[in-house]
Amino acid sequence: MNKETTQLSRTEIRNQMRIIRRDLSGAQQKRDADRLFVRLIKHPRVQQAEKISVTLAHDGEIDTLKFIEWCWENNKKIYLPVVHPFNKGHLLFLQYSPRTKMVLNRYGIIEPKLDQLHTCPVTDLDLIFTPLVAFDPQGNRIGMGGGYYDRMLAPWFKDKSGPYPIGLAHDCQQVGALPIEEWDVPLPEIITPSEHFFW
Repeated sequence: MNKETTQLSRTEIRNQMRIIRRDLSGAQQKRDADRLFVRLIKHPRVQQAEKISVTLAHDGEIDTLKFIEWCWENNKKIYLPVVHPFNKGHLLFLQYSPRTKMVLNRYGIIEPKLDQLHTCPVTDLDLIFTPLVAFDPQGNRIGMGGGYYDRMLAPWFKDKSGPYPIGLAHDCQQVGALPIEEWDVPLPEIITPSEHFFW
């Protein structure tokens, strides 16, 4: 766990954690991905789910490709988030397969090429694995600052409607405490290579 962060701004925490995450060696990234994979495939919600949203690793995030391939092999549909082209600050979810055509979005992140035939309403997803930059022992998270996931998960936080969210992170992304805003959505679970947190 990193030092107490209550005196740092969200931007400072975000910048520090992105550097720490990017500085992980290739060997450490592989170890973390392998250990996370073992935890994910044993999760009861994963075993029961048919439609799962996850993200591809970017900017030092933990690699989910092994898990994605396992899902394909076990007849589970994978959906990746795509920045909505018209509705600012919102996401679409497109089915992802080995044949999916990929493009770079405005943030330099690889995402499926927009195709309405392969979109899935967020309410139809069973599980949504949520990216994060940092999290604390209360289940609070901060992302990259766009608020995409907080907007999408607001209905779940209000009345538990919509897909069940679980955060994924490296162990080093845990901090002592995060400065919280009223729009932040805490997560019920966060999984790291060595810990499984429930709230």
